[in-house]
Amino acid sequence: MTAGPRPGARRRSDTEHRLRTDVDLWVATASADQTPHLVPLSFDWDGETILLATSLGSATGRNLAARGVARLGLGPTRDVTLVDGEVEVLDLDALPAGEADRFAARAGFDPRREGGSYRWFRVRPRRIQAWREVDELPGRELMRDGRWLV
Repeated sequence: MTAGPRPGARRRSDTEHRLRTDVDLWVATASADQTPHLVPLSFDWDGETILLATSLGSATGRNLAARGVARLGLGPTRDVTLVDGEVEVLDLDALPAGEADRFAARAGFDPRREGGSYRWFRVRPRRIQAWREVDELPGRELMRDGRWLV
């Protein structure tokens, strides 16, 4: 049981901390026929966008490339952050070396060494929600249309 809902500024601070320190998140996508797909992937947050890497031949890679949107989930069910975002697909050599190196250090693997089918997927958050308990459902939306509300 919590001591009451966190103020919006605290939720944003907690969310940004999670984005800076967590290593993995859940990636939810859907195919053209609306078949859902959910997988964990490592990520890097640069303060504005979330960088993922996976094979373009995987269901996740195909869905991200074809649909251009994703829902990302961080944290346990009683401290969840959901991110809805627009996806940009980048060839492995299109990312500046410093960004790719930072991702590799954080994730513990380097997609540039995995072969030609891997791509970078940059997710630009459009909506972010965060809550811990039922009492935090009101005010859970922290970002809308790509702009922080708090």
